[in-house]
Amino acid sequence: MGRLVINGEEIYELDEECLREKREKDRTKRRCYAAEEKKQHTPPSKRPVR
Repeated sequence: MGRLVINGEEIYELDEECLREKREKDRTKRRCYAAEEKKQHTPPSKRPVR
């Protein structure tokens, strides 16, 4: 069963299983992006400046 959304004279039914799957895909994508960003980040050199 989905949720009903009433917007003025319009009525929509939201598929909760579809929404759950979309959220999970978005979370996975964000995790992968964050991991990739972390790999690309190179810390500054710790050599003394002359």
